[in-house]
Amino acid sequence: MTSHAKMPDAEPAAKRLPSAVVARLTIYLRALNGFVAEGVERVSSDELAEASGVSSATLRKDLSQLGSYGTRGVGYEVENLLQHLSAALGLTRDWRVAIVGAGNLGRALARYGGFETRGFEVVALLDTDPQVIGNEVGWLRVTDAANLEAIFRRTKANMAVLALPGSVAQEACDRVVAAGVRSILSFAPTILQVPRGVTLRKVDMATELQILAYHAQRGEAGGHSGEDEHGEPAAGTTVD
Repeated sequence: MTSHAKMPDAEPAAKRLPSAVVARLTIYLRALNGFVAEGVERVSSDELAEASGVSSATLRKDLSQLGSYGTRGVGYEVENLLQHLSAALGLTRDWRVAIVGAGNLGRALARYGGFETRGFEVVALLDTDPQVIGNEVGWLRVTDAANLEAIFRRTKANMAVLALPGSVAQEACDRVVAAGVRSILSFAPTILQVPRGVTLRKVDMATELQILAYHAQRGEAGGHSGEDEHGEPAAGTTVD
């Protein structure tokens, strides 16, 4: 479980980290949480790299972009490095997530207990279907998306997940942005437009399956799958 002990914020980022590095930081964080659960207090770069599925050289290079948290010949203090990575990724803030769309996917996301252990609190689940509104899903009650702005204010939601059909996703996205949310994750099968200053991440299951098919084909042909352009395991190729 990610530790949320109060600590100084990470050093101001002098440069924006590459997306691949940010993705690998989340993998290092997961590995460190595993070490914490096992009672491990200190790890070497080789041990952390192996647990993360990358080379020790890549690990050291990535961590060097955040600062120097290890000691040569001694390794990394697990709790200390975990907290620095959490701060660098913004996980020492309170992230309050509203899920817009209470269909099969939205309900599954609302029931997922892993968000809280990784620093995210799901505070609202919204839908427009009268037959769904009022139903209980996990610890949440589905609320009417017609009142989205008021619900976002009441719950102090600062992150949104769109689990909606493509036909209504842009309108919902516009309302979420107008409500003041600047971080959006969309599962909608369409391209959404957001203004400058809003971060939008899109998850397209069909595209991900197509990428998997490509790597599977390479593997069958004797190639290497799950690697980035530098020959390292591609960030995100390891799944739970």
